Amino acid sequence: MWVVKLGGSLGNDPVLPQWLAMLTQLGGGRVTVVSGGGGFADEARRLQGLWQFSDLAAHNMAVLAMVQTAYQLHAIQPLLQPVARLADIPQVLRGGQAALWLPFELQRQWPDATTHWGHTSDSIALDLARQLNAERLVLVKACDVDGSHSLANLGQANIVDAEFAGRSTDAPFPISVLGKNDLNGMRALLLGESFFGFNGTTPAQGQAGYA
Repeated sequence: MWVVKLGGSLGNDPVLPQWLAMLTQLGGGRVTVVSGGGGFADEARRLQGLWQFSDLAAHNMAVLAMVQTAYQLHAIQPLLQPVARLADIPQVLRGGQAALWLPFELQRQWPDATTHWGHTSDSIALDLARQLNAERLVLVKACDVDGSHSLANLGQANIVDAEFAGRSTDAPFPISVLGKNDLNGMRALLLGESFFGFNGTTPAQGQAGYA
C-alpha cells in the first residue's frame, strides 16, 4: 500500500486531472491519496493572523481545508473512493479502488503535539503512512523538484516543511518527492519500472503548511 500526497497548490493547476487519472488507473487497490489544504488552508492562516485565535482552532480549520480539497479532487475524478475513517482504507483498497482520505479524525478538542502550523500536511501524510504500514510515501509538489537534493535540502528550500527530514529519518519505507510535471516518474514507480526515494535509496526526481 502506498500513500500519495498531492500538494494543495495543485488545486488550480491544469495538470491535476492527469495526476488523478493516473492514480486511479494505475493505483487502484494500492494507493491512498492525501490532499493538502491549498487555498482553503491559506485562508485559515490569514484569518488567524487577523483575529489572533488559537493554533488549536487554526489546526481544526486547516484539517477541514484538507477535507475540502479532497472533495474537490473527488469532484474532478469520481473514481477516487472517499474514506472518512482510517480503519476503512484497507477495505477500499481490497476492493481494487484508490482511496481518498478525508481526515476528519484529525480534528482535536484539546491541543497536542500536532496542533500547530509546523505539523504540515506532508507530516500528516507521513503519519498516515506509518499507521497504515505503507510500502512507500510519495509527495507531489506544485513546483519542480531537483532529484539530487536530500529531504534536508528540500526542507531548507521550503519545498517540504523544515522538520520533515528529521521526522522521517526512521520511516520504514522509501519517500519520494516529485514535481508536478514528473508524471512519467510516478508512472514508472507504479509500473515497477523505477525505484527511487529517500531513506537510503537513490533520490527521486521531482510551502510549508497544511497546503
